[in-house]
Amino acid sequence: MKTLSKAAILMAGMVVIFFVAWELHLRSKGFTVSYDEGKELWADKRARVYESPERTTVFIGSSRIKYDLDIDTWKAMTGRNAVQLAMEGNSPVPILEDLAADPKFAGKVVCDAMEFVFFAGDNSPVRREQKQYIEYYKGRTPAQRASFELNRGIESQLVFLDKDFLSLNGLMAEWQITNRPYVYADLVFPWSFQRVTFDRQDKMAPVFVADTNIQNRVKGIWSFMISRPPDTTGAEATRLAILQRTVVAVGKIRARGGDVCFVRPPSSGMLEQVEKMAMPRPMFWQALLDATHSSGVHYADDPATDHFICPEWSHLSPADAVLYTRALIGRLPESFVRKPLL
Repeated sequence: MKTLSKAAILMAGMVVIFFVAWELHLRSKGFTVSYDEGKELWADKRARVYESPERTTVFIGSSRIKYDLDIDTWKAMTGRNAVQLAMEGNSPVPILEDLAADPKFAGKVVCDAMEFVFFAGDNSPVRREQKQYIEYYKGRTPAQRASFELNRGIESQLVFLDKDFLSLNGLMAEWQITNRPYVYADLVFPWSFQRVTFDRQDKMAPVFVADTNIQNRVKGIWSFMISRPPDTTGAEATRLAILQRTVVAVGKIRARGGDVCFVRPPSSGMLEQVEKMAMPRPMFWQALLDATHSSGVHYADDPATDHFICPEWSHLSPADAVLYTRALIGRLPESFVRKPLL
C-alpha cells in the first residue's frame, strides 16, 4: 500500500508539473485566456436581457459587432451594461424574433445588419446555430448552470482550457493538410484571430494585429468564401421575406415599450468592394430602415468611421474598436446610450 501511495503521489506530481509547464509554454507563445464561445456562455448572457432598459442595451448580429463593439469603452462612456448576443456567422433575425416573442422583454436592441449574413436564406452556407442556442437557454437545468459557474472560475485562470484551439481536436485542426481531388482541408482560423472575453467580445491578439502573414491567412478564407457562386434561386423572395419577418419582430418589441436600432459596422479592402456590388444599399440597408421605420448608423456615413482599415478586411483591431465604439455612441439614439440616473 505504501509503494502504491508513493507511486500515486509521484504520478500526480508529474501530471501537475506537465500542466504547469504546458500553461507557461502557451503563455510564452502569446496565448491569453479565452472563454469557450458556445451555447453555455450565450445562454448566460441571454438571461441578462431583462435588466432595466435604462441600464442595459442588447446587441445582436454576427461577428462584426462582436469584434467592433468594445464593451469596456461602452460601459465607461454610457454607464450601461452591454449584453452581447451576436453569433459568429449567424443571422441575427432568429435572435430578434426570439426577443420579440418573449413577453418579458422590453429593452433596447442594437442589431448589426451586415447584409451577407442578415439577408441569408435557408439555401445559404451561413451557419445555423441560433435555434440550438435558444433551445439550450430555455431548457437549462440547475446542474448545467452550476457546471457553467464552476467552469467559469477555472476557465478564467487557465489558458490551456481553450476548447476551440487548444483541445486535441483544435490542435489537429491546425495541421495544414494539402488539398487533394475531391478532398479539401477545412477552413481553420488561427487562434490569434479570436480571443473571447467573458462578456462575449471577440478580440484579435496582438500577434495577429502585428503579423500580416496571419492576416493574409484569414483574407484567404474570406476570398475562398466569396469566390463560390451564390445560389440566387428565390433571392428576391428571400429578401422580402426577411424584411417582413424583421418588421413583425421589431413591431412586437416596440409594442411593449422597447426599441430597435440597426448598425452597419466597417469592412475594407476586397471584401468591402464585393459587399457594395452584391448588396447595394438601396435594396438592403435602406430598405431595412424604411420597412421597419428605424434609425440606422452606417459606418460609411460618418467621417469618424468611414476610413477604418480592417486587418483582414472584415473586423476591427482592438484599438480601432475603441474608436469605433466612441463614434457609435455619439450616433445612436439617446435612449440607447443615455446614462442611468443614480
